[in-house]
Amino acid sequence: MATATPETLSYDSVPKQNRPKAHNGMKTIIHIVCIFLSILSVLPFWVMIVNSTRSTTQIQQHALSLIPSSYMVNNFKILTGKSFNPLVGLGNSLIISCGATLLTVYFSSLTAYAMVAYDWKLKKAFFSFIVGVMMIPAQVTTIGFYQMVYKVGMTNKLSMLILPAIAAPSTVFFMRQYLYPTLSMEIVQAARIDGAGEFRIFNQIVLPIMKPAIATQAIFCFVSSWNNLFMPLVLLTNKEKYTMPIMVSLLRGDIYKTEFGSVYMGLTLTVLPLIVMYLILSKYIIAGVALGGVKG
Repeated sequence: MATATPETLSYDSVPKQNRPKAHNGMKTIIHIVCIFLSILSVLPFWVMIVNSTRSTTQIQQHALSLIPSSYMVNNFKILTGKSFNPLVGLGNSLIISCGATLLTVYFSSLTAYAMVAYDWKLKKAFFSFIVGVMMIPAQVTTIGFYQMVYKVGMTNKLSMLILPAIAAPSTVFFMRQYLYPTLSMEIVQAARIDGAGEFRIFNQIVLPIMKPAIATQAIFCFVSSWNNLFMPLVLLTNKEKYTMPIMVSLLRGDIYKTEFGSVYMGLTLTVLPLIVMYLILSKYIIAGVALGGVKG
């Protein structure tokens, strides 16, 4: 009869009463720390949502409260009673963020695949150029970009906030670093032998392999595009084209009184799509981390 060696026994297979107390104590400490960090992460969002249900007087008198009030409908009426429509801004932000995220993720993945799967003379120089462009702040090119957009008559066009997302050096760099150890060229060669075209190989084989990286970069791109205030403020002057961050920034423009409840209501509407986006894509990130742990 075979006897179990220490190497074949897992910690979970040992009865609780026989487990070392040190391990149980450490596990308890880890749980307490995780719960504490979770509360710290959720607390600012909860305070923001609660403040969106409170009046300006309540917020000024008691800055911190965890109990919702009854002024949410009134705050929403104040928010929609401004000279702009926040629902239009929400729609504009969704169009820009979703469009920019799709273009960034797809074309960056396509560029990274070309840098990994093909051998060409200027591949290293091209990669060095991408790394160099990453070092240039976006504000440096703003004036030239605005002059170009103005000359071609494309100001107040949402497309001018979407199309530049095709060129995303940092995303290309991330995708390339992910694809190098992950993509097996034998699979690509087998698909080519079977007669599959390059775009079919990329869309049906490479993209599914890159799901964790795509999900990660999609979250970053969506959040960055959604929270972008500077470039839309430069290009957009028509109120019907305003994004949600612009409208929230205008809520503090009243010189007589600032309705803090409506400001928090605008912030809540701004944050909700970001939370939904993360909840949708987080499972792919977790799956990728788990897969990497199994491979390791």
